[in-house]
Amino acid sequence: MGSVRVERTEDGFVARNERGAEIEMGAGDGLFSPVELLLAAVGGCNVMTVEPLTAKRGHRLVRLAVEVSAEKESPTLLRSVTVTYDVELAPEDSGEVFEAVAERVHERHCTVSRSLQKGTEVRLDLGR
Repeated sequence: MGSVRVERTEDGFVARNERGAEIEMGAGDGLFSPVELLLAAVGGCNVMTVEPLTAKRGHRLVRLAVEVSAEKESPTLLRSVTVTYDVELAPEDSGEVFEAVAERVHERHCTVSRSLQKGTEVRLDLGR
């Protein structure tokens, strides 16, 4: 699937993928926390999958955005993640196609959301 390398820098931490993209993270102003990156991944996975599937069916969404929020169960565990769509449909669109596609993406296509729902195993390799 791919990998991301995260390393400490003088100013915090940086994540880099195999294609050369990078994102700084940390707890300070202007930085994403790891949990915020997880929420961004859920939102990105959903909208980046919904958009081409609705377009393929001849429906162009005027506006497509999501707000992704999390509720904590304890200081180190999320209880739930909620994806709330902010969509503006074309005047001639009833919204049925968008709703069907968004539900199908949530249930079957978004790797990030589905992995969280299933409880994907995370292994630890101490590199020794």
